[in-house]
Amino acid sequence: MIAIRRRSSPYAAVLACLLALSASGCGLSAELERERNPDPGPRPSSTPPAVSAAPVPESSASVPVQEAGGCPSSGVRLDAGPINGAMGLRGMTLTLTNCGERPYELNGYPSVTVLDEAGEPFPEVRTVEGTDQVPMASGGPGPEPLTLAPGETAQAGLVWRMHAEDGVYLRVTPQKGRDTVTVRPEQALDIGPDNVLGTSPWKPME
Repeated sequence: MIAIRRRSSPYAAVLACLLALSASGCGLSAELERERNPDPGPRPSSTPPAVSAAPVPESSASVPVQEAGGCPSSGVRLDAGPINGAMGLRGMTLTLTNCGERPYELNGYPSVTVLDEAGEPFPEVRTVEGTDQVPMASGGPGPEPLTLAPGETAQAGLVWRMHAEDGVYLRVTPQKGRDTVTVRPEQALDIGPDNVLGTSPWKPME
């Protein structure tokens, strides 16, 4: 079954409340800092010098991570987007691109495990299908089968509540029976320990 194209993002309903931070003109880093340190003390009066964006840190040698750029031998590439967040609710988008030469079928939710710096799973961080077990998260449509032609892309959403410790890697299986890939997002997930990671099903992206 060939996926029907849609103009709008498939996760507008799930992540709409997370975009309020960007709309207000505040950056994510400032929001995270306020929540972790509500009284940072007086700010310097002078304007700080411009700082270039920090490069994505290289993975630990003990954690096999998908190489940057190019197309893996599996014919699909997984990427993790930036974190959106406000009021302790966090959201991230997983992107799967068919960079191979054959159609790629999807139907359902990604299976995701959050790993620490050493590549070990966070204790008691539980991944669930859907977002109704994540407080303050909006619901969304259920899964539908889709087929990605070469060059086409699908997205799935990740939603969680802010917690005390950071997850560094994501071990992702697009669906049962597919190859598992480990990716390192540009930003760590403040999710561990003892937390719930909600997932949204794969949807086509224009």
